[in-house]
Amino acid sequence: MAQSVNISELNLPQLEMLKNQLDQMYVPGKLHDVEHVLIDVGTGYYVEKTAEDAKDFFKRKIDFLTKQMEKIQPALQEKHAMKQAVMEMMSQKIQQLTALGATQATAKA
Repeated sequence: MAQSVNISELNLPQLEMLKNQLDQMYVPGKLHDVEHVLIDVGTGYYVEKTAEDAKDFFKRKIDFLTKQMEKIQPALQEKHAMKQAVMEMMSQKIQQLTALGATQATAKA
């Protein structure tokens, strides 16, 4: 995100770009004003900013998301360990039931 804002350093009157259409399809386009950009601030809202302001916005957003990831990482690791323990317990139970079923089948024969 942040690297795409460096377009003002190119000193071009127009800049070719790909515009996102329908979240998956990109079409070619030209950026006529490289000093001002339109950025997606979320939930369908767009804000016009200068290239420098857009860089600052993306830097703050990256910092915020990095901090949020650092906050939730310990909880995710704990949940992963719990999931592994449950999977191991289920595997043991399945093995016990399979062995019990095989023992009963040989006892009937």
